[in-house]
Amino acid sequence: MIALIEASSYFQLASLAAMADAGLLPEADERILVLANGSQVPELTTPLEETPGFQQLAARFDRVVDFAALTSPRRPSQFNPREDELHIFESLLRQAWNLGTGPLTLVLESIQVNPARALARIFFDAQLWVHSDGLMSYGPTRSRLAMALRQRLMGTIHVDLVPGLEPHLLAELEPVRKVLHAHELAKIFTELAEDAHFDLPGSSALILGQYLGSLRLMDADEEFELHVQMLQEVLNRGLDTVLFKAHPSASATSAARLATVAEEMGLDFRLLNTDHLAETVIASARPEVVISCFSTGLATAKYILDTDVHAVGTGTMLQALAPYENSNRIPLSIIHALFVQDLPAPAHSEGDDQLSKLLVAVAYCMQAAQLPQLREQAAEFLSVHYPEFSAHFKRRRITKLDLPPRWVHLVSRRSLPSKVRGASRRVLRKGSKQLEALSKSLSRLAK
Repeated sequence: MIALIEASSYFQLASLAAMADAGLLPEADERILVLANGSQVPELTTPLEETPGFQQLAARFDRVVDFAALTSPRRPSQFNPREDELHIFESLLRQAWNLGTGPLTLVLESIQVNPARALARIFFDAQLWVHSDGLMSYGPTRSRLAMALRQRLMGTIHVDLVPGLEPHLLAELEPVRKVLHAHELAKIFTELAEDAHFDLPGSSALILGQYLGSLRLMDADEEFELHVQMLQEVLNRGLDTVLFKAHPSASATSAARLATVAEEMGLDFRLLNTDHLAETVIASARPEVVISCFSTGLATAKYILDTDVHAVGTGTMLQALAPYENSNRIPLSIIHALFVQDLPAPAHSEGDDQLSKLLVAVAYCMQAAQLPQLREQAAEFLSVHYPEFSAHFKRRRITKLDLPPRWVHLVSRRSLPSKVRGASRRVLRKGSKQLEALSKSLSRLAK
């Protein structure tokens, strides 16, 4: 039996190495690491095989193949073969990777999108395992899987990023859940930090940039203002040095303006130009605080590396994020609940686990059709706790799903009596005529 284990990011690679050490990967005679660079701009980012510590991490596997190099210039995320091409690609990949004709096991990232979905379709009879991709694994499946994939799913392997929190990914299929505990991943970060040296004073903060503008979650100016708020938090804490680590997929120019503002604020701004993971930097430099919006790095810093964290801009993002089922919503809700609303992680909740109940309600609102079994729990939570957690929900979504509390429901024109609707139309027509007359008067005066 050969196992193909796919990784598209450095963090995934570190997690998979920890899963191998912990004995969580499926049994196989040979384990092949499949690199599928998931960068938004692969031409401007360092390939996975050239990142620091790659050889150490890859040593957990028998050999490495590069799927991105095989499909170039098409990116792995763009690889989507037609049904009549699947058998051809199976033959090609088996030959290119020397897989023989025997059975396979696939350990993939998010199976809902390519290239993971494409690989699962190509190797049509392989057993399927899904490994976690940061905080998104706690969110619901974004679309219903084809029966051919559902029938072969064996289970999931996720990192316990938020102690005790259960993932909703693929919950509708009731998969086997394997858990990688925090201390196992901490060993990997410590190992990587041994060869990383960041000379920083004790009174320093680490800001983790995100590529929110590149993902069109906000425009460039809004993202810049968000980073300025993070600089202000550094000042509020009485610190004088800030280390800024841009997201690997972010624009290379995003930090230039920020450096100027930091200097004007009297901060010693240091741009971290490294391919090391944020967690490796934290383990090596030991900053006093890690600041970001809703980066997974906040959870790893807090619960794996025991470092103080601060989240900025999550409340605004919760309301701006669209559509409601956007896969970033669960990570955003988790960070806002933990580090803005100060909810404890489930393992630390002492019986009153409000975070899990909140995420059940959010998950149901995101994917009600796929998770009908969560409706009763979601309704119960909202009927009691909506006022204190309203930032996580949209009134339009609650109205559409007919969830409590009813007093937040939006009023539909169809629900109004016919006389009221008729009066509304008359008012609109009258107002339109008045605006038209005013426009004509202004035109005559201009002449």
